[in-house]
Parts: sequence; structure tokens; C-alpha cells
Amino acid sequence: MTSKFSTMLHDRAWILADGATGTNLFAMGLEAGDAPEFWNETQPEKIEQLYRQSVEAGSDLFLTNSFGSNAARLKLHNAGHRAYELSKLAAELGRNVADTFDRPVIVAGSVGPTGEIFEPVGAFSHAEAVEIFHEQAQGLKDGGADVLWLETISSREEFLAAAEAFAKVDLPWCGTMSFDTAGRTMMGLTSQDMVDLVESLDHPPAAFGANCGTGASDLLRTVQGFAAKNPEIPLIAKGNAGIPKYVDGHIHYDGTPDLMADYAVMARDSGAKIIGGCCGTMPQHLEKMRRALESRDVSEAPSLQVIEEKLGAFSSSDDGTNPANQAQKRARRRRPAA
Repeated sequence: MTSKFSTMLHDRAWILADGATGTNLFAMGLEAGDAPEFWNETQPEKIEQLYRQSVEAGSDLFLTNSFGSNAARLKLHNAGHRAYELSKLAAELGRNVADTFDRPVIVAGSVGPTGEIFEPVGAFSHAEAVEIFHEQAQGLKDGGADVLWLETISSREEFLAAAEAFAKVDLPWCGTMSFDTAGRTMMGLTSQDMVDLVESLDHPPAAFGANCGTGASDLLRTVQGFAAKNPEIPLIAKGNAGIPKYVDGHIHYDGTPDLMADYAVMARDSGAKIIGGCCGTMPQHLEKMRRALESRDVSEAPSLQVIEEKLGAFSSSDDGTNPANQAQKRARRRRPAA
């Protein structure tokens, strides 16, 4: 059976996703260190406001407030046993909001990392991860999510565990990794490694890509790394609104709405089909992104020079996909001291 999400993915030239969850909830009063998932129960009106404001700004798809509602993360707040319940609540609130609009709006059930280190380096087993992801995915499905949305993953092992878990739940899924360490994930994967991983899966995602990381420039370089391997699966770009800066005791992102409008168009032209923001992205950014995607013509993929000129400098000289650059770095590391 064709899902609402699959239909939108097939029919649209591009889909505008939402922006930040954490940044917007902090603006509503969430305190640092608190688990935002508890607000699904204690502050449901604010969670519905979070969802609604992104759709009103132009989003076709929004992520549920369930990034950390897996048992591994919730146990840090003595609530590991509430993973299914809080995930289901997050999706139910999303369904309530999405169904009030007179256009298709997709509820994407957010699934974040467990925060655990997998065997053999750590003690966390594949089987434990599959069980945890399955519990959360089932809660999101039962709450009314249209699609499961794995995000901010850094390791191959965790991505594989989630894919296996999602195969047990009859919903399409998407998966993104965070390439925040000189163009690689924290566990060393490059954009091209991710393409190989996704294409090897028995139960592949409906779309895949990158989220968070550093600035929008780096994320677009990663998207172009995906596109260079010509994957058949649609691509996702969900970049931060600029670079975080600590100002007056708070984290602020320096990406303006106009910068994010440029980013959205360049993401589309670089090959992304689902385009949104991550940390720091507010409704005013989404409004400009929507307007730019609707009004600016499709063009060829921007060069890295153009990306840097419009969005700011890259955080590293390369993204780990250029063999010549990697060979030079290895040679420098082997060079004996004078």
C-alpha cells in the first residue's frame, strides 16, 4: 500500500521539512538539562505550537518531539520504562496538528541516537539496540506518525540496528547522519561511506542524508558527496542555521533567514529533495526558505567556491572523500621529525 509520505516523495520536486526542535523549545522556556520529551505530557500545548508554527511557516513535514524518547536516553531521567508511551504521545500531538491543515502534512517520528557505545569497543549489543529502536518506532507508529525519521547518527552499527528495528514496523523510514568532524561523522564515516551503507541494506530508507553537523556550508559539501555517487534513493539536507556562538549566557546561531534561503536553494540544486533546517532554524527562516524554493529557478549544482562565498567558510579543507588529500595527510603524519 502506498503511504502518504511515499506519494509526496514521488509527486513533489522538493519537500520542505521543519527547523529546530531544541532551539524553539528553549525559546518557549525549556531549561538546559531537562528532557523535552516530558513536555509531550506536561506541556502538550507548547509541543503542538512547535509543530503548528513550522507548518504555518511553510513546512510540508515536521519531526515529532521524540528525539530522545528511547529507553537508553530516558533512563538518564529515570524514565527508561516510558519510551513507548512518550513516543506515542509525541506522534499523537503531531497527528492532531497535521490533520487540521487543508493540505498534506507529514508527521515524521523522530528517532535519535541511543548515546551508547556499541560492541566491541563498548558494552552495548546489536540486539539491545534493535529492541530499543523497535519499541520507540512502534510507539511512534501507534501514535499516528506517517514515517520514521532516524537522525543525527554517527556510527554504522547504530544505523544498521535502527534499520533492522524499523523493518519490524510497517512504516517507511528516512535516515540522516551528522558529519560534524572534518566532513566525517564522529565515528569516521564519509558521505560516500553512507551511500554504500544505505545501498547495502535489505530494508533501505525511503530517503537519506545529513543533518546538524557544523554550518550550512559543510552540510552542502556533504550532500554533494552523496550526489557524486548517483544514489537512486532521494537525498535529505537538514543543516544548521549558521554557526553556534555563545552570547550572554546563551547559544545563538548566526544564520539569517536570507542565508538559509540561499542554503535551501543550493541544497535543492545540489541534489537534495527533502530540505529543512536543524539547530537554530526558526519559523522566520522556514518562511524565507519556502519563498526561495518556490520563486528561484532550478540551476546547476553550486561550486564549493560559491557555497563558501554565500554561506561562509568550511570547517575543514576537505570532507574525507578526496583520496589524494587523504594520502597527503597520511604522508605528513609519517614524516619523521627533523
